[in-house]
This record gives sequence, structure tokens and C-alpha cells, in this order.
Amino acid sequence: MALPTTTARQRVLAVGLVGPGRVGSALLDQLRTAQPRLARSGLELRLCAVAASRRMWLDADDPELNGRHDSAQTWRPSNLDEFAAHLRGDDGRHALVIDCSASEAVASRYPEWLAAGMHVVTPNKLASSGPLPRLQAIHAACGSGARFRYEATVCAGLPVVQTLRDLLDTGDALLAVEGMFSGTLAWLCNRHDGSRPFSEWVHEAHALGYTEPDPRDDLSGLDVARKLVILAREAGWSLSLDDVDVQSLVPDELARLPADQAMKQLQLLDAPMARHLADAQAQGCVLRHVASLDAKGHASVRLAQLPASHPFAHTRLTDNVVQFTTHRYRDNPMLVQGPGAGPEVTAAGVFADLLRIAEALEVR
Repeated sequence: MALPTTTARQRVLAVGLVGPGRVGSALLDQLRTAQPRLARSGLELRLCAVAASRRMWLDADDPELNGRHDSAQTWRPSNLDEFAAHLRGDDGRHALVIDCSASEAVASRYPEWLAAGMHVVTPNKLASSGPLPRLQAIHAACGSGARFRYEATVCAGLPVVQTLRDLLDTGDALLAVEGMFSGTLAWLCNRHDGSRPFSEWVHEAHALGYTEPDPRDDLSGLDVARKLVILAREAGWSLSLDDVDVQSLVPDELARLPADQAMKQLQLLDAPMARHLADAQAQGCVLRHVASLDAKGHASVRLAQLPASHPFAHTRLTDNVVQFTTHRYRDNPMLVQGPGAGPEVTAAGVFADLLRIAEALEVR
């Protein structure tokens, strides 16, 4: 007997996207491609709103999910209140906000959106790693029944947060976390072998789109520290950014320069990085950028010298790797490894969160 191609009753989810940049645009493409398949399985996605920093469009229904948002029919100045009101509607529908921005202003809206019954999915790290009172307000707002998911805040599309959540929910306890959380720094460490000055590798990574517009944002280690804080908080540890000992790879002289001048002075990285490499090679080790949280709650982000036998010594390209040491995995820690950078894999992590929420929706 042939299986039915459609289900009798469809679950409908109204979706609004904030931040149609590289990740947001990749996500729109993925949603549009998946729409027919999801409809056959009983889920209808309706893209109802897209908001950029200065402008937004609000359409009741866009069957093509508007992957190229510049072709939208009507643009108007961005207003997050209007955006949310339009998305939520007045018909009791399921609504979900996807925040692909890196905006504090948007992250500060999560509690009110969740309290109003709208789900929130995001790769934006600012809410989960920012002030604890705001995160507590987010969790309290989920009492409305709305869900907050943020898998892509750590290692893009890798199932890191969900893996930790599954361990904890089944009664395990986290003892320590160690990992390489930056695809950019993983690539730089893999390439930095002394054959070229380190600054040349940074310029190449910038040209390939691996780094932030200002590479110092990667090299400072702050973004990695945020990811470590997110994992610690997931395990119930009240860690904040100020608690993380962060070793920046950016010399003070370079850190003080304006962004445009800094790109012309990246050679200031060369001497210290050459010394780090020489020290590692003298010990028969490799350089890796590592974040760690131990059982005593000490958190650090640093450039580490690792022996060739270490699991992190064999990562490739932009690989991220996370090692969980728990009561169950005390003697042989659990590893999650794979590409941790790029708009497509990050968008896929966001998409997976959306689908987990959609699976639990009732038909309305």
C-alpha cells in the first residue's frame, strides 16, 4: 500500500527572521528548499516577516519563503514592536522568531517575545552568555509554553548543546569541558607551521571569509569565552564572562589601533606567534586554541601546546571539537567534532532547532 503524500491535518508555523545576513540568507534558502518536503510530512512554514537593521517587510504569506529578500514587495523602516505584533497575529497561531543578528537590542526582546507565546531560535550568543538576570528572565518567560533554543550559538551546526542537554537530562553530571570552539582559530593553528608569517595566514583567512570583518574579534578569544559560558550555564554553573581567564592573541599595540589601520599592521602578530610556535615545536607539540572548564569551576581560553597524542592535535581545517568529561564518561570522555564555521552549517543548526520546536506543535 502506498504511503500518503500529505497528512490529513497540517501544523502551521508562522516564522519571522531578524538579520537576513550571511547566516540568515542561507537559512532562508534551506527553508525554501525544504518547504515541499515538510508540507508532505504535515508542517507548513509561513515566512511572515523579515527585519534587517534599518528596514523590514511584513507579508501575510510568501509561498516562496522569499530567499532573496531584496525582491520583497513592500519595505518599511524596521520596528521590532510592529514586527512581533504582525508575526504573532490575532488568530492564535504558532509563531517563531529566528534571530540571526548579533544585536544586543534584539536579544533584549527575547523575554517579552517568549512571554507573549512566541518561540525563539537563535545563533546569537549575547543572550545565553550575557548578564545572568536577562537569561533568568528568558527562562522565566518560557513558562508561557514558548521555547528558547540556541544550538547554533556553540560550534555552529554541531550537536553540542543538545548532546550536553541529553547527558544532563538522563542523570549524568558534567565534570569538565575542553574544546576548540573557533573554526577560524582552528584553521589558523593548523596552517601556522613557520613557513609563512602568521599575519599572512590571517590575511588569507580574512580573504576566504573565515574571520570576522575585524580579525581581532576572533584573535581576542572573547567569542570563544562566550561559548564556554553558554555550556557552563547549560550545566547549571553560574559562570559569567568576567570569570573566564582569556588569553588574547592580539598585542596591546595592535589592539589600540582603529580597525582600518589594524588590518595594515597585522605583522605585529608575527613575532609573538613565531615564539609560541618555536616553543611548541621544541617540546614536540602542536599549537591549538583551547577553551577549558574544570571540575573546580576554573575557566580559561588560551593558546595551548598539545602533544601529538592529544585528540585535538588531529583536527582538520575549520574543525571544532568539544570533549565532555562526565560521571559516565569519566575515563573515556565524549567527543563531538566537525566543521564549526560557515553560514550553511550554522543555518542548519538553526533549522534543526526550528524543527525540534515544530515537532511538538499541536494542530491549530
